[in-house]
Amino acid sequence: MAASGLKKSLNLVYVYVAATGAIFTFVAYWDSVFYKYTGAGTFIAFALMAVCILPIGFVYGELSSMFKQNGGELIYNTVGLNKHLGFLSSWLIMAAWISVPPAVVMGIISWANYQFHIHLSFSGIIGCGLVLLLLYFFLSLQDVKVLIKAQGFMLFANIGATLITSVLLLFSGHWSLSNFTPLFHSGLTSTAGIPAWIIGMALLITPFFGFETVPEMVEEGDFPIKNTSKAIRGSVLTCAAIYVFYFFCVAGLGTSSQLLTPHARNGFLTIVAMKELLGWRVWPLLFGLCSVLLGMGASLLGFWMATVRLLYAMGEQNFLPKAFTKVNRHQQPLLPNIFLLVISTVFIFLQNASTFMESFFNLMAFGCACAYALTMISAMRIHHAHPTWATYRLPGGQVTRVLALIVAVCIAFFTALGQGVNSWLSFAVYLGVGVALWLWMVLRRWRHSRVSVDTPDGKQTF
Repeated sequence: MAASGLKKSLNLVYVYVAATGAIFTFVAYWDSVFYKYTGAGTFIAFALMAVCILPIGFVYGELSSMFKQNGGELIYNTVGLNKHLGFLSSWLIMAAWISVPPAVVMGIISWANYQFHIHLSFSGIIGCGLVLLLLYFFLSLQDVKVLIKAQGFMLFANIGATLITSVLLLFSGHWSLSNFTPLFHSGLTSTAGIPAWIIGMALLITPFFGFETVPEMVEEGDFPIKNTSKAIRGSVLTCAAIYVFYFFCVAGLGTSSQLLTPHARNGFLTIVAMKELLGWRVWPLLFGLCSVLLGMGASLLGFWMATVRLLYAMGEQNFLPKAFTKVNRHQQPLLPNIFLLVISTVFIFLQNASTFMESFFNLMAFGCACAYALTMISAMRIHHAHPTWATYRLPGGQVTRVLALIVAVCIAFFTALGQGVNSWLSFAVYLGVGVALWLWMVLRRWRHSRVSVDTPDGKQTF
């Protein structure tokens, strides 16, 4: 008998690992970018961003306690607003998720080029990228527990290496509080009277998004649905604590000019500093293996799982053809996995043949913030219309929902200020594809069949 549906086999710890693995990444690769955004005060920016993100995470915890289907933003905004905004919000959040696999693969290849002086050609980069993507693709087709155990190994190797590196830097003999001056400095430019450091802090939403992948695994969870909020809060707090400690230790290692050297401006700031300022050779290699090769791989797996399950949910609830719900013998979605492999391969090519992928990647924070804002509005409407649906009590109630909406709108505004023309053009291309797909659903498929969502009051159509 052919398998059908997703396998209900994940306990809460597995879901926490999947979300934390998605969030916690790029510290050894994008540390140069983060430091450019907010300078020595990067650790403060991460702490403030965690405070901003938590209300949004709390609201996601409330929403995830109501619906037993995968879909997250797709379901929340369909029920709270309408199916058109449900489609838009899921397309926006998927913009961030889809860009992670090719970005991670390119990060790993960039690290290998830097560490081992390989100097791959264009065809070599494409070939290596495709091999890596195929490895993750075949892994994603295995039993979901195998997938998350592999991700967990990568994640905890990354966490362990990051914490050890932090302590080593702190007690290296070169660390000094005098290097924190100026504390609030940014390599960005002020826009519309908004200080550049604030814009930089808003862009730090990127290393926090990933907690919203939790609702994409509720169909596979074998725990009370109200406990999904624990996985969301736990993943955000775990990553925030490590980010703050790590960048506090990095900031004291040298001044901004000493850390943001020409060699470090495009990535690997800490690894370069350990080599050039401290003269270390072995530990930078081990740190790169754990934090870049394994840590970024853990993030890729987290977002790969989430994207595949969102596409599966779109097929399940009639936002895409039913073919997207077919699964293999391990009860893993087939067409969504193939679709993501193809898209990631195309993005790998674009990233090396043009600036499209780089520009598109810059819009991740903006797309995420917009999706969050729509979801917060839906949360208010759902609570007003169905106050008894939630099985998880939201701390602060309506105040938290309003605060989360304000935070999401502010982040969207500030991140929009930090984008260039090419980023907006890339975003327009992505939205254009979404609009074409949406029009096909409106003019063809939805004329003959409706969107269906399981709610606490039973199945509803839209």
